[in-house]
Amino acid sequence: MESYEPERLSSAQLAAMRRSLTSGRGALTRRSLLRASGMGALALGGMATLGACGIPPAKRADAGAASDDHSAEEKEVTFSNWTEYMDVSEDEKGRPTLEAFTKRTGIRVKYTEDINDNVEFFGKIKPQLAAGQNTGRDLICVTDWLAARIIRLGWAQKLDPSNLPHAFANVSAQFRTPDWDPGRAYSYPWTGIPTVIAYNVKATGGRKVDSVTQLLDDPKLNGRVSFLSEMRDTIGMTLLDQGKDPGKFTDTDFDGAIGRLQKAVDKKQIRRFTGNDYTADLSKGDIAACVGWAGDIIQLQADNPDIRFAIPAAGYITSSDNLLVPAQARHKTNAEKLIDYYYEPPVAAQLAAYINYVCPVDGVRDELAKIDESMASNTLILPDKEMAAKSRSFRSLSSKEETAYEEKFAKLIGA
Repeated sequence: MESYEPERLSSAQLAAMRRSLTSGRGALTRRSLLRASGMGALALGGMATLGACGIPPAKRADAGAASDDHSAEEKEVTFSNWTEYMDVSEDEKGRPTLEAFTKRTGIRVKYTEDINDNVEFFGKIKPQLAAGQNTGRDLICVTDWLAARIIRLGWAQKLDPSNLPHAFANVSAQFRTPDWDPGRAYSYPWTGIPTVIAYNVKATGGRKVDSVTQLLDDPKLNGRVSFLSEMRDTIGMTLLDQGKDPGKFTDTDFDGAIGRLQKAVDKKQIRRFTGNDYTADLSKGDIAACVGWAGDIIQLQADNPDIRFAIPAAGYITSSDNLLVPAQARHKTNAEKLIDYYYEPPVAAQLAAYINYVCPVDGVRDELAKIDESMASNTLILPDKEMAAKSRSFRSLSSKEETAYEEKFAKLIGA
C-alpha cells in the first residue's frame, strides 16, 4: 500500500469554506451560480469532522484499478450531478437529452441530483473509494480541485479515447490541458465558470471599466469597487493584471498580488470583499465596478440594461466542473458513451441553452443559434476565440500552500 499523510484542513482552509458557504459561490443554487473555488462549499456541520480526520488518510495501491466492465450485458449507467445542471422538458417531467440518449443507444440512465457541495459529496464516496469498492456511480461531476484530488489518489479510471471521439475532437482549447489532468486522460469538463469584470455603466457615468488596474487605481471609482472573497478569483485576476500566470506563480508572485490589493485597501479604493452579495450593490449602483462571476452577470443583465461586463486584456480566471468515472465503476464504457454524447454539438447546445454556463464544446454556435440567437452571441456562454485565448486557470495547490495563502488572504480582506 502506498501511504499518504492525512490532508488535514487548517483553520485558514475551514474559514475560507465558511466564507464560501455563507456568502460566496457555495451559498448559491447551482443555476444561480457556482461551486466554491478552492476547497468548495462545505456543510458547516461537517467541518469539524473533516478537520479532525483529514482527507484522505491513505491511497490504496489498487484503488484506481477498473472493475470488470458490465456495460455490454447491463445497458445502464448511473450519473450523479448537481441540482439544476441538466435540461428538463417544459412540463418538468422529463429530461430531453437523457431520454434521447437512451432511445439512441438503449442505455438507461439513472440520473441522480445528489451533489450539493463538493466536500459533502466526497465524504459520501470516500470510504468506498479508499476501500477499493464500487461507489454505485458510473459517472460523477465535481469541481476542478476535487477532480484533481480524486485523480491524484488513483480513484478515477483512465478513459478510453476510442469511446470518446466527439469529446476528444470537440473539447475547447481552453479546457483541454488542466495541470491536474493534462490531455484529459481521466476527465472531461461539463461546464466552465468564468470570473470577469462587471460594471454599472450608469454608475460609472458611461465609462467602460475593463482592467484590474482601473479597479485599483482609478480615482473616479474610489470607494465604489469590490473584489471577491474567494481567494483564487481575486488573487488570480490580480496576478494576471501584474503579468503573472496564475497557473505557474510563485510565493513571491502571490505576495506581490497581496501587496497590490493591500495598497488599494489602505487608500479605501476597495469598498469591500464580497461573496455573491455584490450583485444587489452593483445593480443599484452603490458599487460601480467589481470582479464578479459570469453566471451572475447573465442574470443581472436580464433585469438591468446598465449592467455590463469586460474581459481584461490581461486575461481572466476560469474554473470548471468535470465528469469522471470513479474507480471500480460497473459500467465504464456506458459512462464514456454518455460523456461523448454531450460533446456532440446539437446535444451540447441543448444543454447550454438550459443551464447557461460556459459550454466547453467547440462547434455549438450554429446549433445554439437555432434555439436562441441571443445565447449564441453571448460570450459568457460561448466565448469567442479571442475571449477563450485569455482564459487562465489557477494552479493546483498543496495543502501547505493553501493554508499559507488563505491565511494571508484572510488578513487582507479582514476575515
